[in-house]
Amino acid sequence: MFLDRELSQLAFNRRVLAQAEDPAIPLLERLRYLCIVSSNLDEFFEVRVASLLAAASVDGVLSEHPSLTANLNRVSAECHALVTRQYEILNTEVLPLLQDAGIHIVRHSQRNEAQRAWVKEYFEREVRPLLTPIGLDPAHPFPQVVNKSLNFIVALSGKDAFGRGTAIAIIKAPRVLPRIIPLPTELSDTPGMSFCLLSSVIHAHIADLFAGREVMAYSQFRVTRDSDLWVDEDEVKNLRQALKGELLGRQFGRSVRLEVAKNCPPELSQFLLDQFGLDKTRLYQVDGPVNLVRLNEIAEHSKNPALRFAPFIPGVLNKSVNNDIFATLRRHDMLLHHPFQSFQTVIDFVRSAANDPCVVAIKQTVYRTGMNSDLMEALILAARLGKEVTVVVELLARFDEEANINWADKLEQAGAQVVYGVVGLKTHAKIALVIRREGSSGNSALRYYAHLGTGNYHPTTTKFYTDFGLLTSNPELGRDVNEVFMHLTSLAKPHKLHHIWLAPFALQEQIIKAIRNEAKIAKSGKPARIIVKVNALVDESVIRALYSASQDGVRIDLIVRGACTLRPGVPGLSENIRVRSIIGRFLEHSRIYYFRNDLAHDIYLGSADWMNRNLFRRIEVAFPVLDRALKRRVMAEGLNPYLKDNVNAWELEADGQYHRRKPRAKQAPFSAQKHLMHALGTATDESQMTVAAGNERTVPKEARE
Repeated sequence: MFLDRELSQLAFNRRVLAQAEDPAIPLLERLRYLCIVSSNLDEFFEVRVASLLAAASVDGVLSEHPSLTANLNRVSAECHALVTRQYEILNTEVLPLLQDAGIHIVRHSQRNEAQRAWVKEYFEREVRPLLTPIGLDPAHPFPQVVNKSLNFIVALSGKDAFGRGTAIAIIKAPRVLPRIIPLPTELSDTPGMSFCLLSSVIHAHIADLFAGREVMAYSQFRVTRDSDLWVDEDEVKNLRQALKGELLGRQFGRSVRLEVAKNCPPELSQFLLDQFGLDKTRLYQVDGPVNLVRLNEIAEHSKNPALRFAPFIPGVLNKSVNNDIFATLRRHDMLLHHPFQSFQTVIDFVRSAANDPCVVAIKQTVYRTGMNSDLMEALILAARLGKEVTVVVELLARFDEEANINWADKLEQAGAQVVYGVVGLKTHAKIALVIRREGSSGNSALRYYAHLGTGNYHPTTTKFYTDFGLLTSNPELGRDVNEVFMHLTSLAKPHKLHHIWLAPFALQEQIIKAIRNEAKIAKSGKPARIIVKVNALVDESVIRALYSASQDGVRIDLIVRGACTLRPGVPGLSENIRVRSIIGRFLEHSRIYYFRNDLAHDIYLGSADWMNRNLFRRIEVAFPVLDRALKRRVMAEGLNPYLKDNVNAWELEADGQYHRRKPRAKQAPFSAQKHLMHALGTATDESQMTVAAGNERTVPKEARE
């Protein structure tokens, strides 16, 4: 009845890898997709594989439980196949094409005499002083190896300076050194740019580190470790201080994967496996650098625009809107669709609130915001200006813990009230609230202005994640948002909410209720329709409700970017359900829930995917789009183009396999993302944006009101 979650997640990475194979995509972007797959796999091992290994272990030793072992073996086989294909694409397609385009990664054997001399001088000047080779003996045991760091293992012959036969040495590559090193253009025999890898520089001069010894064999290696942070939240008195300590320990968690060079001798790879407590199924022998993510640096060096996606400038609201954003919101709600429309309007909303003397309070959640953030600086300014600033910072946002701790420190120093959500639950909701005193001095009142979004308040991801954000002065929505903040800070049970669906209390219940309502409509003989766009669908209770609705005749379209464990198209179970995934230039991230609801057309946007963790182990909100024109925009921009896409769409079959959708005969290619870039990226004011994307002709008949 359900597909495997881990295999579904790996299938997503197969779809990303297909972008690297696509000759229609600019070459450096194909290289980036290879790097994205590597980054995704790193996290997959650090979190998902680490979790599987922990579940299958007893006292740190893998158990013989048949189902757990079989699942691990399936996942391992798919990971190995995926990595093998990844390096095949790199070596047989991307690197040769880069060379044709004048971008050369030059190995030691390919370097001319002038380049070799330059590399030797670079090694002596920049690299050698930072290296600390460690010959292993009882006084020098195997060193601590940092998670995902570049290292080398060396087999030596003869005896050391003290007459002992130490046969193995370990070299750590300094993290402060660049992994991609540009070679001087004047030294090259070929036109274009030439680079060498730090690993190649160290390989070429590794013998120089062991005077009087012969290097018999060597290999680069990298170990991936369990990176989930764990703190006993019932025991710690200060979560922030506890996390600071745990962040240091993350670098040395349980080993889950070992990567070595393809030509690494079996005895050296086995020695490393023994040191890290891994079996051979965790060994990955790769035909190239052990960390492909670092190849991203090549794209940063190259200035050739023909090798990249064409620049895209998001649509920006005209200055009159941003100059008096509160007056605009008193007239009507505003819907922003990122990255096709600039996130600057949200920054201006918070900045305006910080500087507005009528604003008395600002409240905001922070899940991911990065090391540099204009939004956080605006909140700090507001606190310094004496406004009541409350920030709910999620300290356990995976891999953003350090940045969030730093912002929490700065906010508190400025006088803001910083809280860390609810113990045991991640605060994943994306909401901000501005409270403004309006009216004459004798007849003033407080008014709410809110921003609710599907994505993070992060300056980088807003440029390449697709997300919706709603700015509103609707008093009921504002009171709901304020009630959520009261719940998060006071830990009291939230009062009844008018519009917002809140996890972990009611979100799953409301989703299933809405699904069952569509089923009830279908059973009465009326048309019923559900369209959902999420990043992942794995919650079994929601999937069962969708299966039941399909059997009752509800037509269901699911746009699921990543893991999906629902089986579509099974006769008698899910024959009315279609599942598709969109993989394009931007990362699909918005969450949209559409229920036809007997022509009421309920549309909810939210922060939550349909996963058990989102519905029960996080603070999440889903909120309705109440304005009819904005509902049409969500349909016209967030759902219909993605159902029409025949360029970047992959359709899921009942057996768990995806096939790429292609234009039929005489059918024009249609990319949802390109359509939205054209429709929204050239707009210069709000009215143009609404007309461009919300024209009635772009909305299917069933979605018109």
